[in-house]
Amino acid sequence: MTGPAQRRTGVRRVVVIVPSLFTLFNLFFGIWSMTLASRGEFGRASWFIVFAGILDTLDGRIARLSNTGTRFGAELDSLVDVVSFGVAPAYLMYELHFATAGAAAWIFCYFYVMGAAIRLARFNITQAGRTKEYFVCLPSPAAGMTLATYYPFTQTDLYHQLRALPWPLLLNFLLIACTILMVSNVRYATLPRASLRSLKGLLGLVILLLILFFGILEHDVFFFPLGIAYMIYGVARAAILGFFDNGNGSGEADIAGPIVIADTEADRVDDAFGPRSRGISPRGRAG
Repeated sequence: MTGPAQRRTGVRRVVVIVPSLFTLFNLFFGIWSMTLASRGEFGRASWFIVFAGILDTLDGRIARLSNTGTRFGAELDSLVDVVSFGVAPAYLMYELHFATAGAAAWIFCYFYVMGAAIRLARFNITQAGRTKEYFVCLPSPAAGMTLATYYPFTQTDLYHQLRALPWPLLLNFLLIACTILMVSNVRYATLPRASLRSLKGLLGLVILLLILFFGILEHDVFFFPLGIAYMIYGVARAAILGFFDNGNGSGEADIAGPIVIADTEADRVDDAFGPRSRGISPRGRAG
């Protein structure tokens, strides 16, 4: 017979596994997207990357709410994100545009994947497992979903009204911008927390409901401009706060300071590209 302690242990094991299952389904959608893109089914390929982004949000929320986050889960999540929001969007863009843009055009896709990999490795040593008020640099899911929703956007009336724009050149700049922002120190807001207990929580609830409403009813025309607006928001905020910053280090600075990888997780870290004061042992712990 199983006692209460054994049943509680079994339930906890199931709860611990659930976030990783969401992560693995995230990977499934990323691989499926590439398979569909190789067949020319660009519409479905685009939305499967978006579905992967939704699962990526859910696995982190579930792990935090259930207090079951693990180092394994964080590492698995980053490895999967390289595929779903690095390789899959880059491959989709290659099939859509860069395959016919010249013999060396694929290099734009390579730099994008490189930026996503660096961003995720950096995230693991600076922000993973911590409650975040902001992201340092553009999140790879945001970049990946912005690229993924470009094709659905091309099927809308708004895109046809903007056909005079040099879209091939703009796509080159878009991949370059995503790459630079993913390895920058520009801060980006996290998803707002919805709550009925405060004005900030109510505002977050309204924003989430608006995204859900337009995302369901006008998804083709809504998500790509939303992704572009999010990218511009970080840069504009950095420029405005940098202009008004008086240099007193008040904590409102838009650019993260130098990151030092210290020997305890409780120590503050600000920039993964700064010199390390201590080495990291092969087991992932600071020496």
